[in-house]
Amino acid sequence: MRLFAAVLPPEDVLREVDRAVAGLRRLPGAADLRWTGRPAWHFTLAFYGEVDEELVAELSARLERAARRTEPFPLALRGGGQFGRGRALWAGAEGDLATLRLLADRSEAAARKAGLPMGEHRPYKAHLTVARSRAAVDVRPHVEALGALGSRRWTVDEIIMFRSHLPTSGVPGEQPRYEPVARWPLGGAG
Repeated sequence: MRLFAAVLPPEDVLREVDRAVAGLRRLPGAADLRWTGRPAWHFTLAFYGEVDEELVAELSARLERAARRTEPFPLALRGGGQFGRGRALWAGAEGDLATLRLLADRSEAAARKAGLPMGEHRPYKAHLTVARSRAAVDVRPHVEALGALGSRRWTVDEIIMFRSHLPTSGVPGEQPRYEPVARWPLGGAG
């Protein structure tokens, strides 16, 4: 199974992303980007890749422990940016980013302790991907427009493990499907 752990914004915050992306899609150069949709709008904590069935129970137990050890915290969408010269365009976050980073570190550590090869550790950068490109694209107008993005604060009170189903039809623009397979409340939440 292709798995990852993530935090989902609430529905009303996702509507804010929807409005912002609708405006971004009208900017010059938007046709050069592959736009993600609402099912893909999340803050990935750790990407696990293909996980053998026999490791899923251990990973789940360790993620549950990581969630229990992390108290709920406030988060909001704010601004945006790019990675890789326009290869990824993203909405940013503000709020208790230290706890979000801690939760990401714990989600990665859970995988390592469960026996998953995680590769090199990278510092966590909170982002919600709204578009991608295979080639470098000038997304400066998009990043500038994302500067106005903001949402209400919400309380992050759970982590979700998702299974990612990659497109198989070969239809241009087809998006991966994300299926929640487990949820764990943070700290005393739930």
